[in-house]
Amino acid sequence: MRFQYDTIGERYAESKSTAAFSAADTYTLHGALDALGGLRGLDALDLACGYGYNTRLLARGGARRTVGVDVSEEMIRLAREHEATKGRPDVEYLVADAAGLPDLGPFDLATAAYVFSYAPDRRTLHAMFRSVRANLRAGGRLLAIVPNAGAFPRVDWSPYGVRILDRVRDGDAPLLKAHFLTEPPVPFEFREWAHADLAEAAVEAGFVTVGWQPNRTPPADPVRDDAYWTAYRSWPISSLMTCTA
Repeated sequence: MRFQYDTIGERYAESKSTAAFSAADTYTLHGALDALGGLRGLDALDLACGYGYNTRLLARGGARRTVGVDVSEEMIRLAREHEATKGRPDVEYLVADAAGLPDLGPFDLATAAYVFSYAPDRRTLHAMFRSVRANLRAGGRLLAIVPNAGAFPRVDWSPYGVRILDRVRDGDAPLLKAHFLTEPPVPFEFREWAHADLAEAAVEAGFVTVGWQPNRTPPADPVRDDAYWTAYRSWPISSLMTCTA
């Protein structure tokens, strides 16, 4: 499961840039960064950076130093390739496991989109939070997009770019089997950690505050109208977890 994005590669990049759930996640993250007062002068770390979508968001926002980290060599290759063609040598990309990050910081801010969903067991989940905390300054923030548990099979997220196919009870957290709804669909798997499990891991790692914010949705447009987003907000794919070191 950790290396599934080595084979997904550019198909994931397609989903990230076109799927409605990704648009909502980005809008949510933008709002949280604005609430913090922006990024000017901050050192920022982007975990599970993929091909660098959110990493570039941090750099464009004025971060003093921006580092993207992903366990997938293919995703880091795509991210570096993108920066080389766009001329942004100021963004760093590294291959590393979130459960055992090297000393990269300290950072004022860490963002993490769905990275904790790939912890296969409780031990790894806690190790991920400890690694993030170790790379943050005192008072630093973690902003993490995390899935909402309990939706499948009651909720169908197909109109928003993801379809859950099965939920397998296995180990410390259920395994969800899903598709990104590109053409053709791309399979992937992730763990359905409860928010309480994530909060427990954050506190154990030394974060002094843990909070939750609901997913925000972009303004309606001719393609995605008010009814479309209202239905999504009734049970969105994700929430924003906010932690202070």
